[in-house]
Amino acid sequence: RWCEAPSLCLGVCLFCVLLPAQANFAPHFFDNGVGSTNGNMALFSLPEDTPVGSHVYTLNGTDPEGDPISYHISFDPSARSIFSVDPTFGNITLVEELDREREDEIEAIISISDGLNLVAEKVVILVTDANDEAPMFIQEPYVVLVPEDIPAGSSIFKVHAVDRDTGSGGSVTYFLQNLHSPFAVDRHSGVLRLQPGATLDYERSRTHYITVVAKDGGGRLHGADVVFSVTTTVTVNVEDVQDMAPVFVGTPYYGYVYEDTLPGSEVLKVVAMDGDRGKPNRILYSLVNGSDGAFEINETSGDISLTQSPAQLQREVYELHVQVTEISPVGSPAAQAIVPVTIRIVDLNNHPPTFYGESGPQNRFELSMNEHPPQGEILRGLKITVNDSDQGANAKFNLQLVGARGIFRVVPQTVLNEAQVTIIVENSAAIDFEKSRVLTFKLLAVEVNTPEKFSSTADVVIQLLDTNDNVPKFNSHYYVARIPENAPGGSSVVAVTAMDPDTGHWGEVKYSIYGTGADLFLIHPSTGLIYTQPWASLDAEATARYNFFVKAEDMEGKYSVAEVFITLSDVNDHCPQFGNSIQKKTMVLGTPVKIEAIDEDAEEPNNLVDYSITHAEPANVFDIDAHTGEIWLKNSIRSLDALHNITPGRDCIWSLEVQAKDRGSPSFSTTALLKMDITDTEGRRLRYMKRDQGLFLYPHCQIALLNLSNMNLYSRVFQGAAQAS
Repeated sequence: RWCEAPSLCLGVCLFCVLLPAQANFAPHFFDNGVGSTNGNMALFSLPEDTPVGSHVYTLNGTDPEGDPISYHISFDPSARSIFSVDPTFGNITLVEELDREREDEIEAIISISDGLNLVAEKVVILVTDANDEAPMFIQEPYVVLVPEDIPAGSSIFKVHAVDRDTGSGGSVTYFLQNLHSPFAVDRHSGVLRLQPGATLDYERSRTHYITVVAKDGGGRLHGADVVFSVTTTVTVNVEDVQDMAPVFVGTPYYGYVYEDTLPGSEVLKVVAMDGDRGKPNRILYSLVNGSDGAFEINETSGDISLTQSPAQLQREVYELHVQVTEISPVGSPAAQAIVPVTIRIVDLNNHPPTFYGESGPQNRFELSMNEHPPQGEILRGLKITVNDSDQGANAKFNLQLVGARGIFRVVPQTVLNEAQVTIIVENSAAIDFEKSRVLTFKLLAVEVNTPEKFSSTADVVIQLLDTNDNVPKFNSHYYVARIPENAPGGSSVVAVTAMDPDTGHWGEVKYSIYGTGADLFLIHPSTGLIYTQPWASLDAEATARYNFFVKAEDMEGKYSVAEVFITLSDVNDHCPQFGNSIQKKTMVLGTPVKIEAIDEDAEEPNNLVDYSITHAEPANVFDIDAHTGEIWLKNSIRSLDALHNITPGRDCIWSLEVQAKDRGSPSFSTTALLKMDITDTEGRRLRYMKRDQGLFLYPHCQIALLNLSNMNLYSRVFQGAAQAS
């Protein structure tokens, strides 16, 4: 029979034609409605900031016969393949980035197939907006010309930015980056205005740069709230208007007429310009008064020239007043300004500069002052005047110091006719009594603009007075000394030295010591000699090192500190002593017995002990290690039987006189009596007594080690032990 779903069939089904009796129904998609992510993608929408690779939808359908189905998605050949589909499970994955501003709808053909029938549907996926676009200013660059007399609050320009996003992300507000600008912007319209109370001034600032920020209303992007902004610069060029009077340049004006100046010669030139630099008016010069007919001025160039012979001039100084007038574009006078001009009548250069003191011409000046005066201090004790009796340029000369560069400076450096000379301290550190008690330099005056270059000099001699500007300084930061521990009280230890280069009582140094290690020592306050306290008793075994500080102080309390390290040299003043722990010992065959004596001296070799056997009965049984104090049987004795063979008829107690001797100079020693009992490895002790010509083993023998303070006692004990044996 015919296919029951002919509307879904894309062509003639061969199975329907050839096998009409075996019908196979086509598969179909589920329609799960708006907002669903599972079905046939009907009314499906996707945010444009969805990451590439995301699983965005699942195609889902069924086949009436339950046959396996597969899914497919295709696009127009001219369009991008934005999605891919898993043919088995229908999972749709985003494979290309979305951009709503470029493409807000995506057309695709989805299909489902059971292997025999193919059903296809055309779907439209809506791309929804994300805040991924920043605002953009249009019609840049922004340059505006504004007259400087524009009223406050006036609008001057309008900026415009657009944001291609929708909703709040597409709304734009404006603000200025510089909060202290004379301008303001309307946050909604972008209109720039001159703020109330603000003014523009072409002469003060010809250009203003306004940074305007456009910011969108914010929105979501990749799951986060974001706000985009962009800046632009508005260049405001200020247009000049006629609101300034003319200005003279190079004031004050001085001119000079010499004896050989000819009538008609130019004396000097005045220069003026319109204060409005943008559109300046033409200006004209004129003499108002003060010339008495001796001078005239060119109305356009400003050149002032002499009209008479210098011999006809009645005054030495002429004070002229020059007026400048702006001429407006229509030819009428506008703003005006007046400047004074001084013209001197000078003679020939026939006088050199001369230095004067309080009583007349003088070429040597002396002064006494303290060293290290404050920086910038004036040498007020010097009353120096310099004068050149010539006139005009002939009386212009420079002042300089010779031999005091960097230490002092002279003011003024350029003089016209006459000046009071001031010398100022420039380098206080260089004015040092300890380096030089007298500073000598010269004042030199040299004419500037004359061919003769007349000059003169004056000597300046400064006697420096000493001040307490130095701290006593030790010749070393630390002192190391070593004295024997048996040094008597009052013994010299070490001498410290500190120098203060100041003179007189400023340079007197007083010494003192302090610190936890200074109790046993004294220091001479004047010589710096450190010695032990008269009652001091030093003991290297108790304290071997002392550390304290020594201070050198001048009369005003300025001081420095050094550190003193004193080490006591050990003296051999202790004998080795056997400890109480060495009293009784039993020697096991093959194992040594160790004795030990302690020497309480602090250093080697005084506390190094050597051991020896000074007397033994018999003499060929024991050996001793001189360094360790270990006593052992001679190598030939390896059993109790061997011991019996060399000591027949004796019991197991042997008496040894041992000595502990230190390595000091002179050397001290101590002796002790050692009674020794010997066992074998099984613990049997050897004691022999004569009985019927036989030997019997007794169970108890002991060792005793006695410290001996004198040899008489030792002799008695040793002899008694021998008789007992």
